[in-house]
Amino acid sequence: MLRTVVKQIGEIVPDFKEENLLILFGPEAPPELKDISVIHEVDENPNGAIVEGGVLEVGTQVYQISKVGSLANKNFEELGHLSIYFNDDESMELLPGAILVSPGVYPEIQEEDSIIFKK
Repeated sequence: MLRTVVKQIGEIVPDFKEENLLILFGPEAPPELKDISVIHEVDENPNGAIVEGGVLEVGTQVYQISKVGSLANKNFEELGHLSIYFNDDESMELLPGAILVSPGVYPEIQEEDSIIFKK
């Protein structure tokens, strides 16, 4: 299990609700990306924590991880960066640094919420 805590929610993050997209970045995110990102801090080394068939919890909401892009774990480990698509369509094409989760319901998210990945 890997737990990370939401520290800041960028001003533009709510605009991505239409696309069911949530963008995570670690605290070192460049200023130009902070407006579109949820800034979070990880408790420990992520080390391959994101797996297909795993579980993602955002606050009190629970999701099944359907697909994991080829660079998702690497980007998350190095930058705290991850694009999360909330979509039930498993045929959706993913960018390498993204994951697909279902159900396709955008989460309610607040500062100090936990984001948890379970294998």
